[in-house]
Amino acid sequence: MSSTLSEDQRRKELRERRSTRTRITESDLTGTSAIWRIVKISIGYKWHLGGAIALAIISSVLQVMIPRLLGEGVDQAFTLIQDGGHNEDQVRSLLFNTAMLVILVSFLRGITGFATMFLGETLAQRVSTRLRMVFFDKLQALSFSFHDNVHTGQLMSRGLSDIEGVRMFIQMGMVQIFRVTFMLISAAVFMLILDWQLALLSLSFIPFMVFRSTRLRLSLRVFWKQIQDILGELSTSMQENLAGVRVVRAFSAQKYEEQKFDTIAREFIDLRMKAERVHARGSGFISFSFILAWAIVLWFGGSKVIDGQLTVGELAQFFTFLALLRFPVRMITQIVNSAARAASAGGRIFEILDIPSAITDSPGAAPLAISDSVVKFEDVSFKYDEATALEHISFEARPDHTVGIVGPPGSGKTSVVHLLPRFYDPTSGRITVDGVDIKDASVKSVRLTVGIVEQDPFLFNGTIRDNIRYGEYDASEERVIEAAKMAQIHEFIVSLPGGYGSMIGERGVGLSGGQRQRVAIARTLLPNPAVLIFDDSTSSVDAGTDARIRAELLKVSEGRTTIIVAHRLSSLFHADEILVLDTGRIVERGNHDELIALGGRYRELYDLQQTQAAEIDE
Repeated sequence: MSSTLSEDQRRKELRERRSTRTRITESDLTGTSAIWRIVKISIGYKWHLGGAIALAIISSVLQVMIPRLLGEGVDQAFTLIQDGGHNEDQVRSLLFNTAMLVILVSFLRGITGFATMFLGETLAQRVSTRLRMVFFDKLQALSFSFHDNVHTGQLMSRGLSDIEGVRMFIQMGMVQIFRVTFMLISAAVFMLILDWQLALLSLSFIPFMVFRSTRLRLSLRVFWKQIQDILGELSTSMQENLAGVRVVRAFSAQKYEEQKFDTIAREFIDLRMKAERVHARGSGFISFSFILAWAIVLWFGGSKVIDGQLTVGELAQFFTFLALLRFPVRMITQIVNSAARAASAGGRIFEILDIPSAITDSPGAAPLAISDSVVKFEDVSFKYDEATALEHISFEARPDHTVGIVGPPGSGKTSVVHLLPRFYDPTSGRITVDGVDIKDASVKSVRLTVGIVEQDPFLFNGTIRDNIRYGEYDASEERVIEAAKMAQIHEFIVSLPGGYGSMIGERGVGLSGGQRQRVAIARTLLPNPAVLIFDDSTSSVDAGTDARIRAELLKVSEGRTTIIVAHRLSSLFHADEILVLDTGRIVERGNHDELIALGGRYRELYDLQQTQAAEIDE
């Protein structure tokens, strides 16, 4: 009982968490906007779309010719038999010719059907690839504030599963709807020509089928929206578990993670089963309607043949037309299902594509022209959503004048670092480089000007060489080695069996924390940026390596503007000016000696670190 309650509580928590997220608009939920936008993208590939539609129509024409050929062949054979002046060879020849003609038409229909499917799939793949690339590019352009509030698993679900739903709609829905519609209309016209009364009776199920399909789509639309949300939860759960696998193992939390994943998986299965039941009920109703129409044709059509109002061949045509209609009738439910899924999937995709990026080039933005590399923060304040991170920050950093930033956790040190390369924009105030507001310069040029080494550097799965020259792919081997030497990582790299070609695994898992930081430092130094920012970038290296790196950085910093955020105060002894932050404000400023003499917050931090160092030595 307790386990059941626990699972119910977990499901409730998941539902509440999902309900707090931004939802798609009502127009996207109904599918009108999303479906139409998918169609407009498909129209851009006019040759593929036009070819697929034309071949679908040709295939339908060939398909409806088969009942006509069969019916006429049967009637001609019966006429020969009833005339009495026939011989057995004539009848056999007539039936053989009819069979060969039906085979030929069926062969041509098979070829056009294959070509329709091929062009339809080609169109679907092109549209889905374009959507996937636009979606990926959009994620690259969206601001850090967006990524701070959205789970990676949800984005992966939209970029993979939702786009797959769009692809299936183009192939199974948008292209096939022309084939199905033309086949239904053609068959109905031929049946009306044969006998309008029997045709109306046998086709009377179609309005009910359309009504049922519409209701089916409305029900499935809601289910597919919920299914895609749950699938995003599954992706998030798996991504977090894999990224934090060491933490999971360290706390023996495998069972908890399994239960959490199992709860989401069960909810996913429940929703899929509900959707399939709705789909199956709709399919069953349509199939029953089809069989009922067949029974009507058998009863009333047979009576008309007995009364001489209908020939045997014409009755055979009715039965064959109804047999052919079985395909489009069954396809309608597939089209409805794919359209319902595409409406929800497309809405989730376009929801991201429609988000305006908070960090964009202003109209008329020009590349940042560097002359003196003077950076100024002028009364800068900044908030993360509603939480204040910085208040009225003002300072100047210039070449050969290193600025250090210290403060307790949460004081705003990293916020200062993230504002300069425009990861975020200030709430108020402005930041200038050589007198130019960075908002008036192109984002790309600002980020090429500012080189930053993060506190927790991210390395890509690949070689050490590729990671170092990530910001400048065509850099020569000599420059890569020079950057590695400045970062005090060259000797370690050459000691590896593969040297600079050694693979380091996902997130640099093959390296220690200090080695990852040094590779990241080399990566930042390689493009030779005018402004260097080190965000506690030597926190994972030992004191000796830290001293060597600082010595190299003094050389590298010559002629550059350098800002160093540090937890270890020894990294800032050489700084020309040190800013002490607390709760987002500058509470002290000066060089090391001045701040020690001041006896304030900096002196407290210094004495605390000296005491800790003495205790470690003991």
